This record gives sequence, structure tokens and C-alpha cells, in this order.
Amino acid sequence: MAEAHAKNHDFHILSPSPWPLLGAFSGFLMAFGAVFWMKSLQIGTLSPGPYIFGAGTIGVLYVMFSWWRDVVHEANAGDHTRVVQLHHRYGMIMFIASEVMFFAAWFWAYFEAALYTADPIQTTRLDFTGGTWPPKGIEAFDPWHLPLLNTLILLTSGTTITWAHHALLHNDRKGLKYGLWLTIILGVLFTACQAYEYSHAHFGFSGSIYSATFFMATGFHGAHVIIGTIFLAICLYRVYLGQFTVQQHLGFEFAAWYWHFVDVVWLFLFASIYVWGAGTAAH
Repeated sequence: MAEAHAKNHDFHILSPSPWPLLGAFSGFLMAFGAVFWMKSLQIGTLSPGPYIFGAGTIGVLYVMFSWWRDVVHEANAGDHTRVVQLHHRYGMIMFIASEVMFFAAWFWAYFEAALYTADPIQTTRLDFTGGTWPPKGIEAFDPWHLPLLNTLILLTSGTTITWAHHALLHNDRKGLKYGLWLTIILGVLFTACQAYEYSHAHFGFSGSIYSATFFMATGFHGAHVIIGTIFLAICLYRVYLGQFTVQQHLGFEFAAWYWHFVDVVWLFLFASIYVWGAGTAAH
């Protein structure tokens, strides 16, 4: 009987899991609450938006922690065969591709507004831009001060995560830990510099198409840096537990892929929004 149920294939048959359903429901709560919150909608005299959004956020975080914990247990149990790892790689590639499209939307919005500041067909746009970019009254950041420093910080973090990856491939545990520690520290430093930059901005989020596209593009990138830093911190914790080996370290590899993606997106943001955007003003 036992032989009849023995595993004779390279695939991993998953046990029933509550996480997809709970994750979808929590994501719906986040979106529903965000709409109520941003639109200041009420139910009677109550404004439930922030509470619904908060409940959804807690649910999403709980699902992420629980689901990825199960994946780690599966990996440690040997369920991630070469075939399963190949499919995981396909999934990560598609995820990063979807993230590329996500940021492409923000770049599209930025360039569409910047290149057609006085579109004769859309005459109302002149009211938003004053016919120049950045719009009149907007004092853009000097790209060669703090933005350049942040660029150097993030590029350096790309080299340290590569160092950590190569150290892992050569079973250099000390180099792996040093590389990860440095990458995490640089990620935190980048976030701190970004927060400092935001606090000294001469324009707010609302009132200008420039400020809206600037904060949405750079802000979402900052959120990805924070997520990537947490991703790397979890990898560092797993390194100390001895869970990554030369042969099997898919979680770390995906964290490195994600971090390099964040690096590349920032280069485009720096070149287009900070350098090109600030240099087209005609005041």
C-alpha cells in the first residue's frame, strides 16, 4: 500500500491551503477601504475607510508571513526539486515583468504630462503646467545633490548583494553575511535619505501634475526598496539558521533579482525625473 502512494515524480503536490482565498479577501478589503478613505465616503456618520484598509493590510501581511513560512518549510523538507525550482523561477520572472509594467505606467504618466505641456487639443492642460515643465511655481530638486547620493548608495548596494551571491556560490559564509549586512544597511540608508528629501520638498503631493507623478513614481519605488530590504533581512536570518546551501538557495536568489530590479528602476527614475525633468524648465 505504501508503495502505491510513493512519490515517483519531480512535482510537488500541494496540500489544501487557506492562503490564496484569505489573501484575495484581504486584498479586496485593502482596495475597498482605500477607495472609501481617499473619497472620504461615509456609512451614516461613520468614516470606515481607514479601518477597513487597516484590517485588509493586517490580513495581507499575515498571509504573506504564513504563506512564505510554508514555502520555506517545503524547501527545507526537500519538496523543491529542480522542476519545482524551474517553475518558481518562471513565476518570479513573470512577477518582475508585471512590476516593470507597473512602473511603466508611472513613467508614461510623467512623460505624457511633461512632453505635452501646452497641448492645443487639451487646452486645460495649460492651466496645470503653465506651458513649461516643471510647471510654474515648482522648484524641482537639484539632481546632483541628494538624488545623486541616493543613486550611488543604491548602485553600491547592487555590488554588495552580488558579492553576497558569489560568496554563497563559493560557500563563503562570512562573505555572504557581510555582503547581506552591507546591502541591508545601504537599503535603510537609501530610505532615510528619501524620507529626508521628501521632508524638504518645496511642493506637496496635491495641486500639481508634476508633484503627483513625482511622488507616485518615487514613492512606489521607495516602497519597493523597503520591501526588498525586508526580503533581504529575512534571507540574512535564514543564513544564520543555515538554511541556504550552494545547491539550494532559491529564496536568496529571488531576493537578489528583486534588488537588482529596484536598482535598475531607480536609474531610470534618476535620469528621467530628476535629471531630464529638472533640466527642461524654461523659467
